[in-house]
Amino acid sequence: MKELTVTESSEPQRPKKPDWLRVKLPIGESYKNVRNLVDTHKLHTICESGNCPNMGECWGAGTATFMILGNICTRSCGFCAVATGKPEAVDWDEPQRVAEAIHLMKVKHAVITSVDRDEIKDGGSVIWYNTIKAVKLLNADTTLETLIPDFKGEKENLQRIIDAAPEVISHNIETVERLTRQVRIQAKYRRSMEVLKFLKEKNARTKSGIMLGLGETREEVLQTMRDLRESGVDVITLGQYLQPTRNHLPVMRFAHPDEFAEYRQAGYEMGFDYVESGPLVRSSYHSERHVFAGIGKQQWEAEKNKN
Repeated sequence: MKELTVTESSEPQRPKKPDWLRVKLPIGESYKNVRNLVDTHKLHTICESGNCPNMGECWGAGTATFMILGNICTRSCGFCAVATGKPEAVDWDEPQRVAEAIHLMKVKHAVITSVDRDEIKDGGSVIWYNTIKAVKLLNADTTLETLIPDFKGEKENLQRIIDAAPEVISHNIETVERLTRQVRIQAKYRRSMEVLKFLKEKNARTKSGIMLGLGETREEVLQTMRDLRESGVDVITLGQYLQPTRNHLPVMRFAHPDEFAEYRQAGYEMGFDYVESGPLVRSSYHSERHVFAGIGKQQWEAEKNKN
């Protein structure tokens, strides 16, 4: 019998996706209604552009995260599914369309994010301001979270967001300092920390998020959490990174739910007001719970006393 030889593959072995990362397919009337509203008003959502695993759950509940300033980004982050290239011209009618869609959806809480528009002098902050104001004017009872880019740290542009007065201003650090250059490319870890610190100094309720599975160590995650807390961040989210396509950064490991539970406890002990930590957590997941101070910490303390 001919002896078989085993040749080593040049492709590194990638971890297999575990069972706890399975999600339900999007179904139901609420999902269809959101789908129709997004299409009718020619809106972009990070739910679709970012391949969010919770799209079925959130759209099924009648909520969505709107992405303004188009769906083409000027940055090329190694983790992000949003297309990179030359964006189209700014659509000055977009703020009103977003406000009308939120009104038709009758949501009590909405999230707005955007691509990076580094080619615009104001970084897109004027459209941001107009959108927040339009949403507030047409939806007086709707609370609002804004997930903003870093605006290259320009305080004038950040101030526009503060002046528009959303309930929560979020800016994601995404990963640990050592991996930032690889993961976020054009962004800077310390600049993002300064952005969050500036927002907090202006009395904004602030929020940031970290992805696990890109090669970070446990101590690096904890240090990033400490850095965020020192920058005054109120709410932190931790979730599992999922590779959007073969052209994006690979998943180095899948963090176990127990590890996410550990970070949740550590976050509350550090003094965060709300810690959302789990494999399927994304920045806007359950964001309606992040608006009001004290809810998350009270729940955690009740759980701790019960045990």
